[in-house]
Amino acid sequence: MVAPLSRASKTFGERVRAERAVLGASQEELAEGTGLHWTTIGKIERGERNLSLHNIVRIAAGLGVNPGDLVADLSDDDLPERPPTVSGIERLKMLREQQGR
Repeated sequence: MVAPLSRASKTFGERVRAERAVLGASQEELAEGTGLHWTTIGKIERGERNLSLHNIVRIAAGLGVNPGDLVADLSDDDLPERPPTVSGIERLKMLREQQGR
């Protein structure tokens, strides 16, 4: 089994699954209402997909909920940690310093 991408994707997926259960709809039925494939719905519910804004809105519309309800209280803390990035210019400056220029 694939692990969720992040706490955010896991929480979002759990909310989608809960709302779908309230409707008594299958993944296939939700897929029909959103234009997404049913296997995509399953991956979303397991937190295995990182969605675009468009698909968040489509899923919310298919569930009859406000998109904000599906992402409420999610924060940067719920995302995977990212290594610090260095811009191309900063990298060049560091290389020049290392070379004594």
